[in-house]
Amino acid sequence: GSIDDEDLIDREDVVISLTHSGYIKRLPVAEYKAQGRGGKGITAHRPKDEDYVEKMFVCSTHDPILLFSSKGKVYSVKGYEIPEGSRTSKGVNIANLLPISPDEKVTSFIRVAQFDDEKYLIMVTKQGLVKRIKLNAYNTNRKGGIVALDLNQDDELAWVKMTEGNSQVIVATKNGRAIRFDENDVRPMGRNARGVKALTLDD
Repeated sequence: GSIDDEDLIDREDVVISLTHSGYIKRLPVAEYKAQGRGGKGITAHRPKDEDYVEKMFVCSTHDPILLFSSKGKVYSVKGYEIPEGSRTSKGVNIANLLPISPDEKVTSFIRVAQFDDEKYLIMVTKQGLVKRIKLNAYNTNRKGGIVALDLNQDDELAWVKMTEGNSQVIVATKNGRAIRFDENDVRPMGRNARGVKALTLDD
């Protein structure tokens, strides 16, 4: 049979990190080591001035990673497609990796070991809408991204979390109010659905 380029890439655990300004990189887990309680730690990312690391997680080089943007789109990349950097590098701008617009920002990413039919994604917008959808709805290899949800004008996708189908959801506002509800209170929807109100926000 034929051999894909992917077959030649070793499977290894890596750390993916993303900064607030959109710089992303991959580092082998071997770069890190366990330390004692009083350990100083090591430099894992050296962002530019006034930037900071916003998201970080461990995955395999062959795991699909779903990256959700503020404009309500989702992009899929494999772990090995994120450029490897050094511990002291700032990484590459995510605009060089994904076809995102200048006013678009990655707000969440989800590591997917496999597209399980029993798993869901919960997403919430800045205007307080919540949407629940089956994970496998985003099983795509389209490099240009696909629509994750329809957004109202001036709304943005704030965050996305994966669930097992029976989680409690807590949504907190900027002014310190929070609401909790069962995820099953939100029916599963299609990709182009907008969602329903999770809570009412003050002006």
